[in-house]
Amino acid sequence: MRIVLGIVLWALASVLAAQERAISKQVVVAAPIEAVWQAWTTREGIVSFMAPAAEIDARVGGAFHIHFNPYGEPGMKGADDMRYMALQPPSMLSFDWNAPPHLAQVRQQRTFVVVRLKALAPESTQVTLNHSGWGEGGEWDLTYTYFERAWGSVLGNLRKRFEQGPMDWTEWLARLRPPPASAATPK
Repeated sequence: MRIVLGIVLWALASVLAAQERAISKQVVVAAPIEAVWQAWTTREGIVSFMAPAAEIDARVGGAFHIHFNPYGEPGMKGADDMRYMALQPPSMLSFDWNAPPHLAQVRQQRTFVVVRLKALAPESTQVTLNHSGWGEGGEWDLTYTYFERAWGSVLGNLRKRFEQGPMDWTEWLARLRPPPASAATPK
Protein backbone atom coordinates (compact mmCIF):
# COMPACT_ATOMS: atom_id res chain seq x y z
CA MET A 1 0.00 0.00 0.00
CA ARG A 2 2.85 2.40 0.85
CA ILE A 3 4.46 1.74 -2.51
CA VAL A 4 1.24 2.55 -4.35
CA LEU A 5 0.75 5.71 -2.28
CA GLY A 6 4.36 6.70 -2.97
CA ILE A 7 3.89 6.20 -6.72
CA VAL A 8 0.67 8.23 -6.70
CA LEU A 9 2.33 11.07 -4.76
CA TRP A 10 5.36 11.01 -7.08
CA ALA A 11 3.10 11.14 -10.15
CA LEU A 12 1.07 14.01 -8.69
CA ALA A 13 4.25 15.93 -7.84
CA SER A 14 5.58 15.34 -11.37
CA VAL A 15 2.39 16.68 -12.93
CA LEU A 16 2.40 19.75 -10.71
CA ALA A 17 6.07 20.43 -11.38
CA ALA A 18 5.54 20.10 -15.13
CA GLN A 19 2.75 22.69 -15.19
CA GLU A 20 3.85 25.92 -16.78
CA ARG A 21 3.66 29.06 -14.69
CA ALA A 22 1.24 31.34 -16.53
CA ILE A 23 -0.82 34.45 -16.13
CA SER A 24 -4.45 34.02 -17.11
CA LYS A 25 -6.90 36.94 -17.28
CA GLN A 26 -10.39 37.26 -18.64
CA VAL A 27 -12.86 40.06 -19.37
CA VAL A 28 -16.21 40.39 -21.10
CA VAL A 29 -16.36 43.29 -23.54
CA ALA A 30 -19.59 44.94 -24.74
CA ALA A 31 -18.74 44.71 -28.43
CA PRO A 32 -19.06 42.27 -31.33
CA ILE A 33 -16.19 39.83 -31.74
CA GLU A 34 -15.11 41.46 -35.02
CA ALA A 35 -14.68 44.86 -33.29
CA VAL A 36 -12.61 43.29 -30.51
CA TRP A 37 -10.51 41.49 -33.14
CA GLN A 38 -9.83 44.85 -34.82
CA ALA A 39 -8.78 46.30 -31.45
CA TRP A 40 -6.01 43.68 -31.22
CA THR A 41 -4.95 43.64 -34.87
CA THR A 42 -4.82 47.27 -36.05
CA ARG A 43 -2.73 50.27 -35.04
CA GLU A 44 -5.90 52.27 -34.39
CA GLY A 45 -7.25 49.45 -32.25
CA ILE A 46 -4.13 49.16 -30.10
CA VAL A 47 -3.98 52.94 -29.62
CA SER A 48 -7.64 52.89 -28.57
CA PHE A 49 -6.90 50.87 -25.41
CA MET A 50 -3.32 49.70 -24.89
CA ALA A 51 -0.64 52.28 -25.75
CA PRO A 52 -0.30 55.73 -27.35
CA ALA A 53 1.66 54.42 -30.35
CA ALA A 54 2.10 51.14 -32.19
CA GLU A 55 3.38 49.53 -35.35
CA ILE A 56 1.02 46.74 -36.36
CA ASP A 57 1.24 44.28 -39.25
CA ALA A 58 -1.36 41.61 -38.49
CA ARG A 59 0.15 38.58 -40.18
CA VAL A 60 2.27 35.73 -38.87
CA GLY A 61 5.72 37.21 -38.30
CA GLY A 62 4.32 40.74 -38.68
CA ALA A 63 5.11 43.61 -36.34
CA PHE A 64 3.34 43.86 -32.98
CA HIS A 65 5.36 46.80 -31.63
CA ILE A 66 3.58 48.45 -28.73
CA HIS A 67 5.10 51.81 -27.73
CA PHE A 68 4.13 52.80 -24.21
CA ASN A 69 6.76 55.56 -24.44
CA PRO A 70 6.92 56.73 -28.04
CA TYR A 71 9.62 59.26 -27.05
CA GLY A 72 11.96 56.53 -25.79
CA GLU A 73 15.14 55.52 -27.55
CA PRO A 74 14.83 52.60 -29.99
CA GLY A 75 14.52 49.43 -27.96
CA MET A 76 13.22 51.36 -24.92
CA LYS A 77 9.73 52.32 -26.08
CA GLY A 78 7.93 49.37 -24.53
CA ALA A 79 7.26 46.10 -26.30
CA ASP A 80 9.72 46.81 -29.11
CA ASP A 81 10.26 44.30 -31.90
CA MET A 82 7.48 41.92 -30.91
CA ARG A 83 5.85 39.74 -33.58
CA TYR A 84 2.52 38.07 -34.16
CA MET A 85 3.04 34.33 -33.93
CA ALA A 86 -0.42 33.12 -34.97
CA LEU A 87 -3.69 34.64 -36.15
CA GLN A 88 -6.98 32.78 -36.48
CA PRO A 89 -9.55 35.50 -37.24
CA PRO A 90 -11.61 36.37 -35.32
CA SER A 91 -11.00 33.99 -32.42
CA MET A 92 -7.27 33.71 -31.57
CA LEU A 93 -4.06 35.65 -31.86
CA SER A 94 -0.69 35.18 -30.26
CA PHE A 95 2.47 37.25 -30.03
CA ASP A 96 5.80 37.21 -28.32
CA TRP A 97 6.45 39.68 -25.52
CA ASN A 98 9.35 40.99 -23.44
CA ALA A 99 10.01 42.50 -20.04
CA PRO A 100 9.80 46.25 -19.50
CA PRO A 101 13.01 48.25 -20.04
CA HIS A 102 13.72 48.57 -16.31
CA LEU A 103 14.12 44.77 -16.06
CA ALA A 104 17.12 44.57 -18.38
CA GLN A 105 18.38 41.09 -17.40
CA VAL A 106 15.34 39.34 -18.86
CA ARG A 107 14.27 41.97 -21.43
CA GLN A 108 16.22 40.32 -24.27
CA GLN A 109 14.29 37.08 -23.83
CA ARG A 110 10.72 36.50 -24.92
CA THR A 111 7.56 35.17 -23.35
CA PHE A 112 4.38 34.26 -25.20
CA VAL A 113 0.84 35.64 -25.08
CA VAL A 114 -2.28 33.98 -26.48
CA VAL A 115 -5.50 35.98 -26.70
CA ARG A 116 -8.74 34.10 -27.37
CA LEU A 117 -12.02 35.78 -28.31
CA LYS A 118 -15.41 34.13 -27.95
CA ALA A 119 -18.71 35.70 -28.99
CA LEU A 120 -21.16 35.40 -26.11
CA ALA A 121 -23.87 37.37 -27.91
CA PRO A 122 -23.95 39.69 -30.93
CA GLU A 123 -22.68 42.60 -28.79
CA SER A 124 -20.67 40.70 -26.16
CA THR A 125 -17.23 39.09 -26.44
CA GLN A 126 -15.26 37.15 -23.87
CA VAL A 127 -11.52 37.88 -24.04
CA THR A 128 -9.13 35.41 -22.41
CA LEU A 129 -5.43 36.24 -22.21
CA ASN A 130 -2.76 33.67 -21.26
CA HIS A 131 0.88 34.70 -20.85
CA SER A 132 3.50 31.95 -20.44
CA GLY A 133 7.15 31.15 -21.04
CA TRP A 134 8.47 32.42 -17.71
CA GLY A 135 11.85 31.74 -16.18
CA GLU A 136 12.22 31.57 -12.42
CA GLY A 137 13.91 33.69 -9.79
CA GLY A 138 15.34 37.20 -9.78
CA GLU A 139 14.03 39.48 -12.52
CA TRP A 140 11.81 36.72 -13.90
CA ASP A 141 9.75 36.82 -10.72
CA LEU A 142 9.64 40.63 -10.82
CA THR A 143 8.54 40.53 -14.46
CA TYR A 144 5.83 37.96 -13.72
CA THR A 145 4.49 40.12 -10.86
CA TYR A 146 4.59 43.20 -13.09
CA PHE A 147 2.52 41.53 -15.81
CA GLU A 148 0.12 39.93 -13.35
CA ARG A 149 -0.99 43.52 -12.62
CA ALA A 150 -0.42 45.01 -16.10
CA TRP A 151 -2.56 42.57 -18.07
CA GLY A 152 -5.49 43.21 -15.71
CA SER A 153 -5.16 46.92 -16.47
CA VAL A 154 -4.88 46.31 -20.22
CA LEU A 155 -8.04 44.20 -20.28
CA GLY A 156 -9.82 46.76 -18.08
CA ASN A 157 -8.85 49.45 -20.62
CA LEU A 158 -10.14 47.25 -23.44
CA ARG A 159 -13.51 46.97 -21.69
CA LYS A 160 -13.57 50.75 -21.07
CA ARG A 161 -12.68 51.42 -24.71
CA PHE A 162 -15.97 49.85 -25.77
CA GLU A 163 -17.99 51.37 -22.92
CA GLN A 164 -16.60 54.93 -22.89
CA GLY A 165 -14.64 55.33 -26.12
CA PRO A 166 -10.96 55.22 -27.04
CA MET A 167 -8.26 56.13 -24.52
CA ASP A 168 -7.09 59.75 -24.48
CA TRP A 169 -3.32 59.61 -24.19
CA THR A 170 -2.80 63.39 -23.92
CA GLU A 171 -1.87 63.49 -20.20
CA TRP A 172 0.19 60.30 -20.46
CA LEU A 173 2.22 61.73 -23.34
CA ALA A 174 2.65 65.09 -21.58
CA ARG A 175 4.28 63.30 -18.61
CA LEU A 176 6.62 61.38 -20.94
CA ARG A 177 7.51 64.20 -23.34
CA PRO A 178 11.15 65.19 -22.93
CA PRO A 179 11.76 68.86 -22.16
CA PRO A 180 12.78 71.06 -25.11
CA ALA A 181 16.54 71.09 -25.70
CA SER A 182 16.78 74.75 -24.62
CA ALA A 183 15.12 73.96 -21.26
CA ALA A 184 17.54 71.10 -20.58
CA THR A 185 20.66 73.24 -21.17
CA PRO A 186 21.69 75.50 -18.25
CA LYS A 187 22.40 79.09 -19.23
